Amino acid sequence: MESQKITNNDLGKMRRWYRDACGTALAMDLIGERWALLIVRELLLGPRRFGEIRGALEGLSANILTQRLEGMEKAGILRRRVLPSPANAQVYELTKWGRALEEPIFALSRWAAGSPAHDVTLPLSNTAFMLSLRTMMNARTDPDFAPDLGFRIGGDPFRARIVDGLLAIERRDPEGAEVIFAGEPSKLAATFYGRDPLTESMREGRVTVTGDVPLGQRFVDLFSLPTFEND
Repeated sequence: MESQKITNNDLGKMRRWYRDACGTALAMDLIGERWALLIVRELLLGPRRFGEIRGALEGLSANILTQRLEGMEKAGILRRRVLPSPANAQVYELTKWGRALEEPIFALSRWAAGSPAHDVTLPLSNTAFMLSLRTMMNARTDPDFAPDLGFRIGGDPFRARIVDGLLAIERRDPEGAEVIFAGEPSKLAATFYGRDPLTESMREGRVTVTGDVPLGQRFVDLFSLPTFEND
């Protein structure tokens, strides 16, 4: 069962209830608690163990994570399951309804990226960096570009391709990709969203690139931070 009917009583037990018929208010009832959306973010690229979620979110205690997972499971946003043998590990994954939060999260990310307070040098989880690429890529600037891309982000492996103008990302070995980027997420963010050419970032040690470096530069050129002017 992907979701379940939640009563006002249930919401009252989960968090402070807004008592407002607007869908925005209900969304805040469901995922407005601190850490909730970031937990969803960490699950957008697939199931994760409790320790993996906590390790990706600095400052999140085990007790609060347990509370958030229980609340979002009760709401039908995520579920628990046990991986088959030999892993036999419990993981958390988004339901189909929970995965529909991808677009709202990406929209919020694009909006916030236009703030003068946005600092790409702050800590960033491995998943958050990869999702930032999916969020911020502008494939319209190079519509025929369809590279096979690999990433080793903070030790986590990823593989990606541009499909129909979107970056499709998987958690898997990048070996054999045309170009492979490796590094820590905050330094890679400075590379992708900064102004220095890729070779300069490589020289300064912000990123390691194996394979086709010009192709890597062509990919980096698809990224920039938005700017908004207030009236």
